[in-house]
Amino acid sequence: MIEPRSAGFWIRAVAALIDFAVVALFTVVFAGAYTTLLHALGGQTIGKMIVGVRVVVGDGEPPPLGTALLRYLAYFASAGIVTLGFVMAGLRQDKRALHDLIAGTRVERLPRAAAPEPVEPPAVSAEQSTASGAA
Repeated sequence: MIEPRSAGFWIRAVAALIDFAVVALFTVVFAGAYTTLLHALGGQTIGKMIVGVRVVVGDGEPPPLGTALLRYLAYFASAGIVTLGFVMAGLRQDKRALHDLIAGTRVERLPRAAAPEPVEPPAVSAEQSTASGAA
């Protein structure tokens, strides 16, 4: 009978690296699908909906699927240079990050919803007030 050997550090490290790669790949694929599809459908991820901004192309419409995918892939270029591609949005006059420039998109604030007009009680005529007081 062959007795099992204990697994050493290096074989366990390789197994962990493989597992991390699988999880990272799943995360990147999920993040890409989430970001790309939501931007293409309405220009907004859940976070963008909450803060009231959206991604648009030149005509103010949500980006087409291919443009949304390109914008997601360009996130890696924005992050790659010590995240300076993201910082560009704070430094540029037009507030576009590197991934926006690559994909031809921009992020714009949604107009705030107009405050509802105050509802005034209906006016009561002198005849109505006299009639209700007499009853």
